[in-house]
Amino acid sequence: MTQDQATGPAPVPGLTTPAPVLAMPARGPVLTAGDPVLTTPAPGPVLTAPARVPVLATPAPVTGLTAPAPEPVLTTPSPVAVAAARVRFVVLGDSLSEGVGDRVDGVWRGWAPLLADGLPGDGQETAFLNLAVSGALSGDVAARQAPRALAFRPHLASVVVGVNDTLRRTFDIGLLARHLDRVCADLDAVGAVLLTACLPDPGRMLGLPPPLVRPLARRQRAVNAVVHALSTRYGAVHLHLADDTWTEDRTLWSVDRLHPGERGHRAVAEGFHRLLAARGLAHGAPPAREPAQPPPTRAEAALWLATAGTGWLLRRSRDLLPQLLLLAGAELRHWADGTGPAPLDARADDALADALAATMGR
Repeated sequence: MTQDQATGPAPVPGLTTPAPVLAMPARGPVLTAGDPVLTTPAPGPVLTAPARVPVLATPAPVTGLTAPAPEPVLTTPSPVAVAAARVRFVVLGDSLSEGVGDRVDGVWRGWAPLLADGLPGDGQETAFLNLAVSGALSGDVAARQAPRALAFRPHLASVVVGVNDTLRRTFDIGLLARHLDRVCADLDAVGAVLLTACLPDPGRMLGLPPPLVRPLARRQRAVNAVVHALSTRYGAVHLHLADDTWTEDRTLWSVDRLHPGERGHRAVAEGFHRLLAARGLAHGAPPAREPAQPPPTRAEAALWLATAGTGWLLRRSRDLLPQLLLLAGAELRHWADGTGPAPLDARADDALADALAATMGR
């Protein structure tokens, strides 16, 4: 997919922290990348009378002169008061947040709009901007999506990314940690409440053989450890999606086994809603858990695998597969000489420790 061109509205002057209670109307305007951002115009000036000044003495009236009427004083509501009635929710990430696996009326929907529908309370409104793009890496989020998210001045910002990094031959846990820390720090600095999630390793979800699964599992464990550390550092609303209860329920997943289906996206939305409600940041009804759309037919699933699925496999075959075969060979050699996975695990742990020390130690 091509990168969207959505941009956020101009920042509200003086607003650096989100309102203590974030809520939205039953159906606020939903924007996706490429659409204009809908905002509520600032209220017009309010005319108020100037404050009375105590009179100490009354001078004698001057014949033939009348006092002019008081000049009206223009006042403007506080930006905080304006923002309290509106929440800005921005989504950064990859195909999971773009909504792949949950198609409605020919387009991807996903967990984020479902969550947005459950945030608002009565008399409040929202603006929602989804910048997530299929295939995005942590570097793409930092370089392309984050600047637009910051211009949006969000109250809520989800940052869920990292699986695509594990599927690249250039995987570098230290670089990923720096990318995510920069994004989270910048969003935190403008007062956004962060939403994060840890994710299952793709090798396990695809059902690959153990020599191929273990290298991918090490990478995803490292990514999740970085996400956990940053979530604690910035007080994020964190959702655990790597648990067995999530990965072993195949009804949550689409035919490609890498993306949630509608039921899975609804589970993600409901999980975030529950955590936000516990913080007083969600006031609407939680998303329904049961799908509203019929599941894809076998023919539709086969067509998707033959088109999008095959394209994905070819791209990864040119990039990841050669290195993954080398990693699998190393796994087999260690098993053959009796050392098992311990040396490879230790090497991955050392790289993670260095990444955390460099990122969290500043």
